[in-house]
Amino acid sequence: MRRVLGLVASSCGGLDTRFAAQLAKPAADRGWELAITLTPTAARWLEKTGGIGDLEACTGLPVRSTSRLPGEPRPHPDPAVFLFAPASANSVAKLALGIADNQALTLLGDVLGTPGITIVLGYQIQDTRVHHPAWQRHLDTLASAGVTTARLTPDASWTSVLDLLPAA
Repeated sequence: MRRVLGLVASSCGGLDTRFAAQLAKPAADRGWELAITLTPTAARWLEKTGGIGDLEACTGLPVRSTSRLPGEPRPHPDPAVFLFAPASANSVAKLALGIADNQALTLLGDVLGTPGITIVLGYQIQDTRVHHPAWQRHLDTLASAGVTTARLTPDASWTSVLDLLPAA
């Protein structure tokens, strides 16, 4: 049985150095087949550093950041498990509000709340963001849809969020 992980990321500090080393490669080492989708800014950051090629070598699949054209084949298998990490405050808010203005948020928005689909979200935000009056409501909305959330911090490895994924 294929264990496909939809690994989604937005632009957060450390993306260029931590995403492959602390999320993609450890997930692959745990037996996940990775289908990676990035927000446009995250893709631009990783293209600049050469990280896209490294990720594609790790996955054997294209890294997506744009929608496919009509008639083009689907580049990824359909995952039943998604990890959105790192997720920026902006992307968390958009997902909670149903705003699907890029491929990454469209992918997640299309499956949010679907029975049998697991979504784990590791967000990275400024310390002051937690005081924004809408922040907790966004997290509560996602939790009501079955999303497991965890805060990623600058001083801890992002790999710990992989422990929130279901076992094989």
